[in-house]
Amino acid sequence: MVALPATAAAARSGGSSGPLYNAIFNFGDSGSDAGNLCVDGRPGPASLLGIFTRLPYGVTYFGKPTCRCSDGRVNIDFLARAFGLPFPLPSKAPRKDFQRGANMAIIGGTVLDYSNASLKFTAYDGSMNTQIDNFQQLLPSICGTQQSCKMYLAKSLFVFQLGENDYSIQLVNGSTVDEASKNIPRTVNTIISGVEKLMTLGAVDIVVSNIALMGCFPFYLSMFESSNKSDYDKYGCLRNHNALFKRHNSFLQSSLPKLQKKHPHARIMYADLASHIYQIVQDPRKFGFETAFMSCCGKAGAPHRFDLFTLCGMDGSSVCHDPASHLSGMECT
Repeated sequence: MVALPATAAAARSGGSSGPLYNAIFNFGDSGSDAGNLCVDGRPGPASLLGIFTRLPYGVTYFGKPTCRCSDGRVNIDFLARAFGLPFPLPSKAPRKDFQRGANMAIIGGTVLDYSNASLKFTAYDGSMNTQIDNFQQLLPSICGTQQSCKMYLAKSLFVFQLGENDYSIQLVNGSTVDEASKNIPRTVNTIISGVEKLMTLGAVDIVVSNIALMGCFPFYLSMFESSNKSDYDKYGCLRNHNALFKRHNSFLQSSLPKLQKKHPHARIMYADLASHIYQIVQDPRKFGFETAFMSCCGKAGAPHRFDLFTLCGMDGSSVCHDPASHLSGMECT
């Protein structure tokens, strides 16, 4: 996730010395989950749930696991601090004050609803609609009445970063890249409908992120390994898989101006996560990384240090000497 440009932030504040936003609200997956998977009371697979409650998760910043899929903070934490806000709390945390923000993201989160199918990464329904429903349930405690909420949310920042898992689910379950591509319009149009739903609740400033080129990540490089060198680009990323994510991003980017025109009172901001990560992939040392294709934590000796049966946090996994030196620290969905 990228922060807003300084000029845009200044324009939004109108030169005021007061806080830019009342709160920050996030919708996403493992890239920004602050612990919803662990505070959710429903039973889940112990092998999956347990790993995020074990070191090395959380070791760098918090000194203990927080159920973030990271050795420290996740992207939304950095964005919140950039605007002088506290880290948004996981929305499922009981008896918490969410007036400064809430994080609806959950590991395995998706745009589409897979609750009635076996095609999902966790035992939980982390679909966009479910996350928005969770947010709506919090509103009375955050801002009171419908009218007061519209005023409060108009000066809050909304961040929307979903989509990667929708394609991963299809590919892992045997779909070809071409077959997965057919779902791009449905996936993007569902994102647009979700953003519009937030607008009806009062959202004005909304950041919509594209999705990373997953064909450069250890999970994809291991799961979809090919003996055909032409399947890889000159940097070592899976060419066809990245083409899928590029098509999604292009469709999303072309859809947002239409949405902006339909809702001129809103400010919809497109966050280009994919380009920033791909720049790092091309020259990781320029950005302070030792490697882009090797996970910091996983199974030693495995290609890209990734193995589904020895994920980071599981018995037998190992950790690199410096998590900050690896673009991919701890692979999650």
